Amino acid sequence: MRGNEAGSLRIIAGKWRSRKLAFPAQENLRPTPDRVRETLFNWLQADVPGSRCLDLFAGSGALGFEAASRGAAEVVMVEQNRTAASALAQNTELLAADNIELVVADALTWLTHNPGREFDLVFLDPPYKAGLLAECCKSLESGQRLAENAKIYAEHAAGDDELLVPDNWVCLKHRRAGQVVYKLFSRR
Repeated sequence: MRGNEAGSLRIIAGKWRSRKLAFPAQENLRPTPDRVRETLFNWLQADVPGSRCLDLFAGSGALGFEAASRGAAEVVMVEQNRTAASALAQNTELLAADNIELVVADALTWLTHNPGREFDLVFLDPPYKAGLLAECCKSLESGQRLAENAKIYAEHAAGDDELLVPDNWVCLKHRRAGQVVYKLFSRR
């Protein structure tokens, strides 16, 4: 986002298809582009219904709302920025989304201090250039946050160093869209 312009995103498919949601103008708040979300959810179409999803660094909520719309049983959105979290809460209420839980916390702190919940799908889209992806991947695996056959989506800026992931993660698919690189991993 640039300047003080608020943004909006469109849910692509599912029960809230074509619904537009507003989000505040915030530095580093950039929803995953429609075409990237469409590709990702085509990859995951058989995995989303009934899944337990974790949207770390939820930001605009684009990935979490899309998963909830497509039939995820549970979506936990973790967002540290209070302004963005307030917008997530408003959009959750607007949609009457009873399958979404909002957590206002630092993502890495939440991962290390709230054990016991496993997720089938995890969306990792931290602020670019913040160096958080590798640490999140490590925390997800070491904190036993992932179901046996979990899938993990990671997004980063093109040109960033190669993403280091745990040895038991396999890259299933990867693409680049402009300045965005996105990958889908699965646990072995």
